[in-house]
Amino acid sequence: MSVKRFPYGGQAVLEGVMMRGLRQATVAVRSPSGEIVFKHEQLDVQRRRRWEETPFLRGVLMLWDALSLGVRALNFSASVATGEDEPAPSHGALTLTLVVSLAFAFGLFFALPLLLASLLTRFGVSTLVRDAAEGVIQLAIFIGYLGLISRVPDIQRVFGYHGAEHKAINAYEAGAPLTVPSVQSFTVIHPRCGTSFLLVVVVLSIPVFALFGGLPLWARLASRVVLVPMIAAVSYELLRLSAANYHRGWVRALVAPSLALQRLTTREPDDSMVAVAIAALLPVLAADGVRAPAFDEALGAGVGQAALPGEPAVEPAASPAG
Repeated sequence: MSVKRFPYGGQAVLEGVMMRGLRQATVAVRSPSGEIVFKHEQLDVQRRRRWEETPFLRGVLMLWDALSLGVRALNFSASVATGEDEPAPSHGALTLTLVVSLAFAFGLFFALPLLLASLLTRFGVSTLVRDAAEGVIQLAIFIGYLGLISRVPDIQRVFGYHGAEHKAINAYEAGAPLTVPSVQSFTVIHPRCGTSFLLVVVVLSIPVFALFGGLPLWARLASRVVLVPMIAAVSYELLRLSAANYHRGWVRALVAPSLALQRLTTREPDDSMVAVAIAALLPVLAADGVRAPAFDEALGAGVGQAALPGEPAVEPAASPAG
């Protein structure tokens, strides 16, 4: 995989943004004092390249890796926000957190719709109607959950940083200057967003689950446990294909619903949020030997602070931005 074509991306954290490249991930968080604090983590390039050569399996592996990196980024941002020097979680604690989070998501978005739809059999409905109802309940819970959490003030700020992350990536991929005014001119929507991925997983699961509609309840529940990782793997490949062909009109029309859903998980960021997103992206590009055509030098304090293997670095920027 060439660095030039690497699909840069990241996620929003508490008062900050995590950006991920080929060789490094950087978390930039605005502290209560107003300065931008960085954490850099070197990534295993060879492992990612091995995964890239394994279609479908790579989706599951990269999802787990992204979740693991995301939890570490969230822990760091929480420690900066509270001003407490939190010790890094152990591998066991991190794994437990991921397992519990995935179990909650599975229960809410897959097990609960199955159980609720199964109650319809008491009214003599057909298997087809029951399975269709399960799909409707799935979508309703998923969209309703996003709509509900988007009303929480603290989450709205996280969604603002999510929008800033998208704007920064869109600006970089367009070859535009990585300055606050330039980046602010871009959209908060991006075709490789995790929100779109989740919607694809939910929608794709509806017809797949229907194939097993004749099984007893316990077997259908067990099938979900087996099928969800497979559906996630296929969804990852579909998202890659759609992002690579986004310039085609029919692809844009096909993915329009998933892009529209991003309006629930993004907000227009203020200038200080965009500054943090740019500050997180610049060190990641530098670690890959990529230099932005133009960027705000005041936001480049994280460049050159890259961590040694296995030794994440945490350093504050000299001057706050925005």
